[in-house]
Parts: sequence; C-alpha cells; structure tokens
Amino acid sequence: MWMKRLIAATAAIAMLSAFGGCGSKDKDTLSDNQFVVGFDAAFPPYGYQDDNGEYVGFDLDLAKEVCDRNDWELVKMPIDWDSKDMELSTGAIDCIWNGFTMNGREDDYTWSDPYIDNSQVFVVAADSGIENKSDLAGKVVAVQKDSSALAALNDEENKDNIALRDSFSQLIEYADYNTAFMDLEQGAVEAVAIDIGVAQYQIDKREEGAYVMLAGDDNKLASEQYAVGFKKGNEELRDTVQDTLDEMVKDGTFAEIAEKWGLTDSVCLGK
Repeated sequence: MWMKRLIAATAAIAMLSAFGGCGSKDKDTLSDNQFVVGFDAAFPPYGYQDDNGEYVGFDLDLAKEVCDRNDWELVKMPIDWDSKDMELSTGAIDCIWNGFTMNGREDDYTWSDPYIDNSQVFVVAADSGIENKSDLAGKVVAVQKDSSALAALNDEENKDNIALRDSFSQLIEYADYNTAFMDLEQGAVEAVAIDIGVAQYQIDKREEGAYVMLAGDDNKLASEQYAVGFKKGNEELRDTVQDTLDEMVKDGTFAEIAEKWGLTDSVCLGK
C-alpha cells in the first residue's frame, strides 16, 4: 500500500512540475539575461542587414549600448513587420525597437520616452517633373505595408491626405522599402511615401542627384515621434531601458551614435 501511495505522490509532483512549466513566457523580466529586440531588417538607417550580412543600424547601436550597461546579451530578432504584435504578445521578443511610431498607438503598448522626431515624405526621380504632392495625381505611388506613411494616407481624420491618396492612379503596398525603391528605379512606380530618415538613406546610397524628396512642410504627409514599444504593462523593463537611455543622453553617448547615423537633427530625447 505504501508503495502505491509513494508512486501516486511522485506522479502528482511530476504533473505539478509539468503544469508549472507550461505557462506563457513571463517577459516582465529577461530570460537568461538576454534582451531580445524585434526589428524590421529592411529599415535603414534604424535597422537593416548590411553588405556583410550583419544586422546594423541606429536603433540596434542604441540597444547594444543599453545591453552593455546592464550586463545583458543583445539578441537581434528580425521580424515580419505585419506580425510584430504577435511576436511581442507571445514573448518571442522583449520590445519593438526600430523606427517605431508611437503616435496613434499610445494605448497599445508601454512606451519609452520619444527619442526621434520624424516626418513622412515623398521621394521621386529628380527628372520626373514632380515638384509638389499635388503633382502625384494620376501617378503610381509605393508605400510599405503597416508603415507610418500608409497610416497617414489612410487617416480618415485628415481629409487632405485622403483626397491625395484617392488622386493616385494606384497605391502599391510593399513588404519593404528596398523593393519599393527598386521599382522606382525601374519606373514601375513614380513616387515612394516614406519616413524622412529612411528616405535620406535610400537617396544617399544611389546615384548622386538621381532622386529627391519633395521639399517643404506643405509636401509632408505627417510628423510623428519614434519610441521603444514594450508589451502593455511591462513597466519594469521599460523603466530600466529608459533610465539607461537617459544616462546615455547625459554622458553624450546617445549624441555620438546619432551623429554616426546622420540623425543628429532628428533627436528629441533630452531636448
């Protein structure tokens, strides 16, 4: 009898242990001291894959410095931008850190303080004859799926943007901006709606003078701010990251990283 009781007790303990390990991953604290950053691997200069196959960028450099100062291991996790919310909610990543717009999403995530001021602009071929966004009527325009530029074009409260969108002959959504610019080079599209920092990077890497941004505030779609997005309620991790970023601002490291990536004029943290 005692042997049966012992076997039963052992089985019960095993079952409890198994159930204890089956819950969802708790991402309020880091697993194995690893900080997993979710990012779009085709969003330069914030995060992208360089010619050597390495994941680099402004946001990834910031994340690396934060990890170094907290004795964390940085894990760079490229994600499909359309599935970013699922990756965060399931605990596959600890945050979304890659030119992530907080405006209009304030209640959806636990946010860091904004650190970049950003605008959405249009890029066209320099010889296209397009000088103002009103010239885009009847044109084929490219935009990235689930991007801030697409959100601005679909903003029902902004009647001017809705009228502009409806004037296009076609609005094509791309998985990434690299592909959109390839089609711009081939003439398959006539303009790209894009974040200003990414636009400048794409222009700089191509033939000098071949492409331009439509100039002037009147030709911008919208303005916004970037921040680091954490799972709703994960204030503990957010606070640690924010405190570290604030330290980096104070000692000048943040400014050095921004200068490296040509983003000095866009920084708003600490100002």
